[in-house]
Amino acid sequence: MPRLSTRAASRSLRDPARVAASALAGGSDLESFHSWWDGRGRVDQMTVSRVALDDLAGWHTDAVTGDLRHETGRFFTVEGLDMRERGERDVHWTQPIIRQPEIGTLGILVKEIDGILHFLMQAKNEPGNVNGLQLSPTVQATRSNYGRVHGGKAVPHIEWFHRARPRQVISDVLQSELGGWCYRKSNRNMVIEIDADVEVSDGFRWLTLGQIQRLLTVPDLVSMDARTVLSCLPYTGPGMTRQYAAVSAFSAALVRSLDEGGTGLHTMDEVLHWITEARSRHDVATRGIALNDVSGWKRRHDVLAHESGAFFTVMGVAVWTGNREVSHWTQPMIEPVRPGLAAFLVQEFGGVLHVLVRAQPEPGTLTVVELGPTVQCVPGDLDALPTLARPRFLDAVQEAAQDRIRFDTVHSEEGGRFHHARTRYMVVETDGLGHRDVPPGYRWLTLSQLGRLLRHSHYVNVQARSLFAGLASLVGGNAP
Repeated sequence: MPRLSTRAASRSLRDPARVAASALAGGSDLESFHSWWDGRGRVDQMTVSRVALDDLAGWHTDAVTGDLRHETGRFFTVEGLDMRERGERDVHWTQPIIRQPEIGTLGILVKEIDGILHFLMQAKNEPGNVNGLQLSPTVQATRSNYGRVHGGKAVPHIEWFHRARPRQVISDVLQSELGGWCYRKSNRNMVIEIDADVEVSDGFRWLTLGQIQRLLTVPDLVSMDARTVLSCLPYTGPGMTRQYAAVSAFSAALVRSLDEGGTGLHTMDEVLHWITEARSRHDVATRGIALNDVSGWKRRHDVLAHESGAFFTVMGVAVWTGNREVSHWTQPMIEPVRPGLAAFLVQEFGGVLHVLVRAQPEPGTLTVVELGPTVQCVPGDLDALPTLARPRFLDAVQEAAQDRIRFDTVHSEEGGRFHHARTRYMVVETDGLGHRDVPPGYRWLTLSQLGRLLRHSHYVNVQARSLFAGLASLVGGNAP
């Protein structure tokens, strides 16, 4: 059992000044990282081949329902979902969806090295990653994984998170996964500080937050699981304007937005009331159905696909690798047909940057509605959705002038169950919206308010968490 130190108890682990100091450290010193990364890419090879669903070893198709299940009854199943929403819009559809009731652990170990917080990150290869390795949390495992249902090796460093004491915890919240593809799937997002020595293998590396934030600008490098854990760090608090030296009017407004002393258009009580009202207003009913009963989807021996050719397919892969708990397996995966788009519109009010969030209903979320980006859609699928209106503000994002785009990176989504799933993440500054000119399902929030919601479970969806991590990176070495 690792020794858990008490030295950190004498200071506040959740002090945003420590996070700010790490964000400002080492962002320009990435030469040794890239050398290490290139070396890991040569060593950590994974071969992924397409396999027909009918040929997946260890998985079977239920003779009555058509659901895809693992022979152990663990990992996940691919089932059907019936979704009906009444109110602002009256829509109904059925679709395949992943059901994985296990709560996974996404955890990052943090240690103070030379007075600066460093984060233990992992070079991890997943079968769905578009480019092989991605920078991932210290631990990224489902209960089936760390329970060794697969019969493989133990998950490195998992014991730190299972035995963490309250005085070590920087962040510990349950957060949703992709609500369009997963049904009520939650992961425990944890950041734990230690000061004991840790044996670090070649696949792990200590990085400052500034280094990680610089890497957020590189397409398909920082994994979704890393982005969601990073978004839950205590970036916001009183006195943040003293922590960062603004280099532009935009970054000054951004820093004021992180400061809890900044003035928002709405009080926190008003924000919470609006969220509760939105959850009450949306009349959404979901129920599990047999995969055979989803309408508009056709199962062949090799894949399950929508008859329009849009949305996604359920396909199979065979995987061979020498750097995982097991060396070979097969599994089903969801493969989107087209890339997605997730964007925040941001605007300054009273010298404080505000983010336009949407109360986003999704079929798989536990609370029906979570706060999502201003725009969240798959632009190429819109023609196949005649019952849904074109997303508000999509044109404002797609037609934005280059000098108004503050963040623009294509990132991959989770590669363990989603194959080559990619989203373009954008932050676009606007000045043409009055604070009363937004529809009822939208609100302007400061980053401080959004950060306070991220300290709690199931308020902010995973796309908005990725965008929040991207926005927070702009106060360090990436400030425009």
